[in-house]
Amino acid sequence: MVQSIDSGTLADFTRDATGAIKRLKASGQPQILTVDGQAEVVVQDVASYQRLLDLAERAEAIEGIRLGLESAARGEGVPADEAFRRIRAKHGLSSNL
Repeated sequence: MVQSIDSGTLADFTRDATGAIKRLKASGQPQILTVDGQAEVVVQDVASYQRLLDLAERAEAIEGIRLGLESAARGEGVPADEAFRRIRAKHGLSSNL
């Protein structure tokens, strides 16, 4: 769901930072701050930022899984038992582990 992002001037933000932060927390949406009419920074509350980071991490994990499945479908890679055998041999570990 794409939503429009609110914008305002950096000067207005700094004039009423407390109010601006309350609005950011209430809306959960970021705000673009402008300087001399040009977009300069984006601000958002911590909870919204953390959700964004979590979504990005999840997307990266999904992409990694997708790439791994494609690689396996092409017959690339090493079977797990062979990979573990190599790791044990490399590190001098017992096969009982």
